[in-house]
Amino acid sequence: MMRSRHRHISGQYESALDAVQLLFSKMGGIVEDQLSKAMHAFAQNDIEVALEVRNNEETVNEYEKLIDQETVKIIALRQPAATDLRLLVSLLKSGTDLERVGDEAKRIAKITIENPTLNPESEITAVISHMFDRVGSMLRTALDTFARFDDEEALVNIQRDEEVDASFKRIVELTNDGMLENPDHVEDYLASIWVARALERIGDHAKNISENVCYLKEGKDVRHPG
Repeated sequence: MMRSRHRHISGQYESALDAVQLLFSKMGGIVEDQLSKAMHAFAQNDIEVALEVRNNEETVNEYEKLIDQETVKIIALRQPAATDLRLLVSLLKSGTDLERVGDEAKRIAKITIENPTLNPESEITAVISHMFDRVGSMLRTALDTFARFDDEEALVNIQRDEEVDASFKRIVELTNDGMLENPDHVEDYLASIWVARALERIGDHAKNISENVCYLKEGKDVRHPG
């Protein structure tokens, strides 16, 4: 009887772990969709889609709350061993990063709503588009490596943030020059730099998730290499 009961409890435990990971995966998919729609709205001045992104943010928040609740419940009731505890801690931290990516997507949508006639100059548009491609790829890779516990690819993904940072610096240069040369379009330049700033932060959050993959796999903290 004791052996059968132990198997039942173990099965419940595995199911609870699987359920939290599934919540995280679904949340990741929703956040990716939010980011994609936000950038479409910005590029096309699509207010309807921007409003959709803004209105859907609460769904992302609810997923973060569920992940927090279920993860804390498992830790409190099951007292997981080191490997599972690292997974649960990584899920908690990464869920927070995904929620913040959702916040930044909402920020991009809000900028679009508040600037319906936004028309950035072509070079700025091209750099922002490149930033979106990079951070979108980083986010997809971060979520994929988390699902597969692939710390080697996660380490590669971490390095990609440097390119995003370089693109952001280029946007700062372009917008500063543009505002000096075209003071009548300051609002357009400011809107562009805030979108670029949101993308730069999304890159940071994707990097954080990749760092969490390295932690959950080997217990290594790679955030601040010497």
